[in-house]
Amino acid sequence: MSDLARLKELLVEPKHIVITTHHKPDGDAMGSSLGLFNYLSQKGHFVRVITPSDYPSFLQWLPNNPEVIIYTEKPEESKEFIAKADIIFCLDFNSLSRINELGDLVRDSKAIKVMIDHHLEPEGFDDFRHWTINACSTAQLIYDFIVTIMDEKDLINKDVATCLYTGIMTDSGSFRFPTTTAEVHRIVAELINAGAENSKIHQLVYDNFAENRLRFLGHCLLNKLEVFPEYNAAIIVIRKEELEKYHVSTGDTEGIVNYALSINGIRLAAMIIERPDKVKLSLRSTGDFPANEICKKYFNGGGHRNAAGGSSDDSIDVVREKFNTIFPEYKTLLIQ
Repeated sequence: MSDLARLKELLVEPKHIVITTHHKPDGDAMGSSLGLFNYLSQKGHFVRVITPSDYPSFLQWLPNNPEVIIYTEKPEESKEFIAKADIIFCLDFNSLSRINELGDLVRDSKAIKVMIDHHLEPEGFDDFRHWTINACSTAQLIYDFIVTIMDEKDLINKDVATCLYTGIMTDSGSFRFPTTTAEVHRIVAELINAGAENSKIHQLVYDNFAENRLRFLGHCLLNKLEVFPEYNAAIIVIRKEELEKYHVSTGDTEGIVNYALSINGIRLAAMIIERPDKVKLSLRSTGDFPANEICKKYFNGGGHRNAAGGSSDDSIDVVREKFNTIFPEYKTLLIQ
């Protein structure tokens, strides 16, 4: 990987730049992408954010959200921008498989690739890398990129601060996860000083759901939650007909697995969702329990130790049954 000082030199003159992030972007993905967009736009670059898929409505208030291009809705326009790009920033993912069809376009592009991310085991497609698993979010790394590497703290205006605050807040679990260090709080204070309205941002992200989402949550907790006290574990299994019944849209399932983890004594929680193309999984854990290991070993996935995801081409019943083997295998870690 080249020295980031060289990247700073490349960004002195206006460039055509594409910013992309992972499939079904979350708060950190969109916050870091639009934060970087707002920063680079101030420097006179020609910038576009291209997402591989749609994303939750509760993130679409972010500054300059109308500038985002969704690849599945505008594939030809997306291809044109990628073909023109001098630099492609890849945020909040470290494997091109995470951006679906965009992955081949990015891989084949002659543009310089820059990865800014905090997930384990980077694939190695990048020319420049700002990466550490110790960051609570990619938005934190974008802040560090602007302030430390580019030495342009003065360009963190209200729009940049709002986006980065959103990314840090959501990926730190509202500042409660272990990666929320004293340094993270210092960064957040600087973002508030720069104009981020913390209480308003929290309201727009967490108190901005449709009625059906709340009813769906109630259904999950009342009817779909399985608790296994002998393993300190819990599972929520959602079938496609239930998604249809409650008109579940992108983002409506986000965070539900955390309710299972909030039960006293639970160390591992899993949410299994039957999507049209495959079964998706979201795992959360506490302490040093390796949720990412389970996702990597059994479900073609990975992530962080306490927050990981995966998928399977098996039926939802087969996926659910796998946990009858997984729980005993990890019993020692689960009950310690």
